[in-house]
Amino acid sequence: MIEPYTGRVYDPCCGSSGMFVQSEEFIRQHGGRIGDISIYGQESNPTTWRLAKMNLALRGIEANLGPHHADTFHNDLHKDIKADFILANPPFNMSDWGGERLRDDVRWRYGVPPAGNANFAWVQHMIHHLAPNGITGFVLANGSMSSNQSGEGEIRRKIIEADLVDCMMALPGQLFYGTPIPACLWFLSRSKKNGRFRDRSRQTLFIDARKFGYLVDRTHREFTDEEILRIAKTYHAWRGEKDAGKYQDVPGFCKSAALDEITKHGHVLTPGRYVGAEAEEDDGEPFEEKMKRLTTQLSGQFRKSDELGAEIKKNLKGLGHEI
Repeated sequence: MIEPYTGRVYDPCCGSSGMFVQSEEFIRQHGGRIGDISIYGQESNPTTWRLAKMNLALRGIEANLGPHHADTFHNDLHKDIKADFILANPPFNMSDWGGERLRDDVRWRYGVPPAGNANFAWVQHMIHHLAPNGITGFVLANGSMSSNQSGEGEIRRKIIEADLVDCMMALPGQLFYGTPIPACLWFLSRSKKNGRFRDRSRQTLFIDARKFGYLVDRTHREFTDEEILRIAKTYHAWRGEKDAGKYQDVPGFCKSAALDEITKHGHVLTPGRYVGAEAEEDDGEPFEEKMKRLTTQLSGQFRKSDELGAEIKKNLKGLGHEI
């Protein structure tokens, strides 16, 4: 969706470098050159940090992951980086991030994040590291869209009123191997009128993809390529990209909402509040007639069920089984 073709790409919690590998594959698939981007990352776990370096080295991707593993909040190894693209999947609802020792940090421009939850520490860290025309896309727990606990609602309000929220997307559950809970995607843009796309000032796109995807097994869901393409094309059309087509709201799926509308909803960013209900297909049958027909059909099915039950009891009794 954010198309990281050229410039500086940053992930403050890069894990084993999955986001960087996907970025490289995206660039190659679209005829670009991997040398057109500079990669910066950081990881706190020493074993995962080594895996990240190995993962990139095996693919011939040059990256600056710092000289060692380090905690992004307490030892920011890329303190001066201003990234054109930030992609991240930070740990959800992290409670032991040491926030009580960072109350006066320069990164908390929109409010001090609660010591018991790092969600809005991650959000503000990424905003802090965005270039003037930069954009970030990251995964976060659903609670971040509506929570008012411990000042989170006030931080979200200030971020919204600073006109940074470009797009919000609700995801279905079971997308991640680590947790079955549903999550959301945030897309924040430092400048919505930077000339690359149309002026989107005081507008935010909401996408509800909770019904998307299919179960590949009992616990894991995946999007189809067609669904991913539909979502990306919707965002690109809304941004006014060349050859992306004309954007239009689709009930139950997407809605372009003005800042005033978001304010009326108490600065809650849950897409379901904005996209409305999916339009039902009109089959031409009046409601009263359809209800009468379906009720009659259901009564007949109940009657058939009773007849089958009686027949089964009769057959079992003939075999010497009492019911």
